[in-house]
Amino acid sequence: MVKTFMTIVVGLVLCVAGANAQDMLQVEGTTPDLYLTHTVKKGETFYSLGRSYSISPKDIATENNISFDKGLQLGQTVKIPLNNNNFSQKADAVTGNTPVYHKVEEKETLYRLSLNHNKVPLDNIRHWNNLTGDGLKKDSYVIIGFLKSGGGIPAPSAPAATPSAPVTTAPVSTPPATKPEPVPAKPEPVVTKPEPTRPEPVTTKPDTPVATPPATTPAPEPVKTAPATGSFEQIYAQQTSNGKVTTEKGPGGWFKSNAGAGKYYALHNTAQRGTIIKVTNPLNGKYIYAKVLESIPQIKQNAGLIIKLSDSALEALGTSDAKFYVELNYEN
Repeated sequence: MVKTFMTIVVGLVLCVAGANAQDMLQVEGTTPDLYLTHTVKKGETFYSLGRSYSISPKDIATENNISFDKGLQLGQTVKIPLNNNNFSQKADAVTGNTPVYHKVEEKETLYRLSLNHNKVPLDNIRHWNNLTGDGLKKDSYVIIGFLKSGGGIPAPSAPAATPSAPVTTAPVSTPPATKPEPVPAKPEPVVTKPEPTRPEPVTTKPDTPVATPPATTPAPEPVKTAPATGSFEQIYAQQTSNGKVTTEKGPGGWFKSNAGAGKYYALHNTAQRGTIIKVTNPLNGKYIYAKVLESIPQIKQNAGLIIKLSDSALEALGTSDAKFYVELNYEN
């Protein structure tokens, strides 16, 4: 059922948001010829790419020496120019736009990175990437500007002031069948005090047996090898003990949650409910373990995301961006 649902969703996304199919936007070239590369997918035209990347369709044709009347071919790789019309490197460009990354090369300095990318101010790079110095790590990804929002690349959702209604319904208590940790609504009555006249009203303390869910709780999610108790990290280790691990890389987002400190939850389209996902921020090496609650709601602002995390995970991953690049590992 999940695979069928995903097939339908992917088809819709490809039709309306071609650029979103790219895992992340990575800049190529150097000043003044900065550009992105895009692999043409079924149904895409100069016009749809122009909407997606906020640029004139004829500019794309000119950049690639392609006749505008000839059109595009399936699987063709085209250059998307980055210019003043669709690319911003201002300090306040974070809001509503999509980050563009540069992959750090060996011995590359922050100053050299700035020179090669329109002399973007060093303070802007430090601010966007939470850097405190000028050191850069080889093969890490650094934000060097933002693609202005177009018809096919929706802007990341704003921080807590404007989370979408469907997403805010995914706190800890939403899918009780998949979360053995929450407080049970009706604990089993105590049977160790068989007074015939007045049994002790133990049901007035619903928060007492948090660590011991009742044996009668239904468990619709597929049976996992890990026990209900233990940290998410321990459960992840048991779920992946067979060595079969799936890895994904791409943009992630967040949703508002009332999850307790140190407990992180996720929305994901392919991992089964109850799966523990290791989420790593490749920009700084920080990682967390998050439990899958349900699929990502198929709304415009979620297009292209491979995961959404509860808001408490942002600080643990060392980011404050509405959309950020992550690497996922979980049971195959």
